[in-house]
This record gives sequence, C-alpha cells and structure tokens, in this order.
Amino acid sequence: MPTLILVRHGRSTANTAGLLAGWTPGVTLDDRGTAQAATLPGRLDGVPLATVVSSPLERCQQTVAPLLAARPGLTLHTDERVGEAHYGEWTGRKLSELNGEPLMAAVQQHPSAVEFPGGESMRAMATRAAEAVREWNARIADEHGADATYLVCSHGDIIKALVADALGLHLDLFQRVSVEPCSVTVIRYTPVRPFLVRLGDTGDFASLVPREHAEDAEHAAADTGGADGADGTATVGGGAGAP
Repeated sequence: MPTLILVRHGRSTANTAGLLAGWTPGVTLDDRGTAQAATLPGRLDGVPLATVVSSPLERCQQTVAPLLAARPGLTLHTDERVGEAHYGEWTGRKLSELNGEPLMAAVQQHPSAVEFPGGESMRAMATRAAEAVREWNARIADEHGADATYLVCSHGDIIKALVADALGLHLDLFQRVSVEPCSVTVIRYTPVRPFLVRLGDTGDFASLVPREHAEDAEHAAADTGGADGADGTATVGGGAGAP
C-alpha cells in the first residue's frame, strides 16, 4: 500500500493574527509561510511523488505551489474532505477569546463529544479525512503501484486526526499530537497496519531551545504559528496560532 506524506500548510495571516480561520476565504500565507513553502521542493528532493492532493483552501494551495512548479509533471487534485474543520460560529474568532469558552475544555479533553456551534463535529471531521485517505490509498495503488508515495497538504486538526487513526489512538487523545506549520508527517500504510515514519518534521529545533523570558517564548510561538499547545495553552485548529 502507498506511503502518505502529510504537509501542514505554511504559516498564514490567521496564524499571526491569532484567529481561528476555518473556511474563511482569503486567508493566505504570510511572508514566513511563503518562505516555508519555498523550501518544500528541496526538502522533498529525490522523493518520488505519484500525485499531490490538497485542501481547497488557499493557504494549502499556496503551500504546494512551489513544489508543483518544481515538478511540472506532477498533478494536483483538490479534495474538500481534507479541508479544515467547519468551526461554524467559532470561525474567524480570536483564539484568546475562545479559550474562555466552556466548550474549549471539551475540545481539549473530550473532542469526540464536540460539535462546533453551527459547524461539524470533530468525529465527522476525523471520519471524512480517514475515508479520504483510504480512498486515495486505493486509487494511488491501482494507478501507480503499491509502493507509490503521494502527498496531501492539509490542516493541523486533520493531520493530527489522521495520525491518531494511524496509531490506533482514540480521537480524545489527538490533542497530544503536535504539527507545526509546513511540517511533514509520513505514514506508510500496509495491509496489516500503518506505520508512523515521521511526525511534524520541520528540520527546525528552535522551539526546543529554553527561553529565559516568557516574552521570548511568546515571540517564538508567533514565529511558528503556534506549537499545538506545547506550552500548555489550549489548542484548536492545529495550533495555538490557528490554522
């Protein structure tokens, strides 16, 4: 069965503004996100890709654009099932405000019970993403062979849910997974079980360097678009800096 490379989109304007973007139109990569996307072709140099699948949202399409430009023969497919969670009435709100919502505690501790007001449930989000990957696995294997590798560009919560699915973790544990902007996660599927080969790989270990002052840590989080709650803050949308 195929190997799946999951790429979270680069840092976006919503990340730096601290907003839960969801499906808000016009959310694009910021300067850092554009630079992150520009490194993707080099990071994947030598890795044969059968195809690229992307969320329809602009920040994902922009992230894979340099890779597609570097490989003119590579085909892009857009699949709404790997698009961001539908956050309903939470869409566009500041994460700092949402952290005070009673529902946020459930998002962190019991996400399988959460349905966003006017949006979708986290169960539905995880299910559609897993179904999409399984269908793409079968299609890629049929068209390119069982050893083929393909790439999906998506969002933090989607990637975390797919990692949980691959590891056999309950959805209530998926908030323990961290995937920063433009990180690469790799899952190799087999007829018996999936194998998690890479998780949230950015090649940058700056977030592990101790900070002497809280202000420095805050600036570091802004630079990466959030660290998926690594500092203990509540996360939704893939990270403390939103998707």
